[in-house]
Amino acid sequence: MIQAVRTATRPRIEGEREVAIFDATMRMLATSGYDRLTMDAVAADAKASKATLYRRWQTKADLVVDALVWLKSCMPHDIPDTGSLRGDLLAMACTDGGLTDRMPLAVFGALITAMQRDEVLAKAFTERFMAPIEARSRLVFERAQARGEIAEGADLALLGHVLPAVAIHYALTRNRPVKAEFIEQIIDQVVLPSCRCQGGPD
Repeated sequence: MIQAVRTATRPRIEGEREVAIFDATMRMLATSGYDRLTMDAVAADAKASKATLYRRWQTKADLVVDALVWLKSCMPHDIPDTGSLRGDLLAMACTDGGLTDRMPLAVFGALITAMQRDEVLAKAFTERFMAPIEARSRLVFERAQARGEIAEGADLALLGHVLPAVAIHYALTRNRPVKAEFIEQIIDQVVLPSCRCQGGPD
């Protein structure tokens, strides 16, 4: 039976020490991958005792999920409102924590394989990390549709996946950073033309 990632109250590690642990977890995840990441290595990197980590997080998955939530909390939370879908998508993608930021993309790449084997990690990643990000994107597309930029009947959820899907695929398969110019190209040549298409058959 797969052990669930615990969400019950655990002993808190306050302030700079907690930030150091989460930062070490994200850096090691991005550089070494999920399988090679160990609690002992994180403790050593963060200059924390192993006992401190194991009191708070009983499994590696517990630690990684909390670190992901922390990473999301460091990203901009304001939903841009530039007056156009193009402007909003550029503002979200080309910023810290966006698609041009190498850290989130490296972390995502490190988790892809692990999530195929660990259903609980995948569920926690989807619900606690991705869901809030997708909700922000959904609001941007809903506003664009209300302004008449998106055809009635278009699948907003599908449209919301297009930009990150292309950008992440490029970053992971080419091992290159995603630049603002490429984001503009995806938006202008793929996303915006797709927004003018009607929805598929019922």
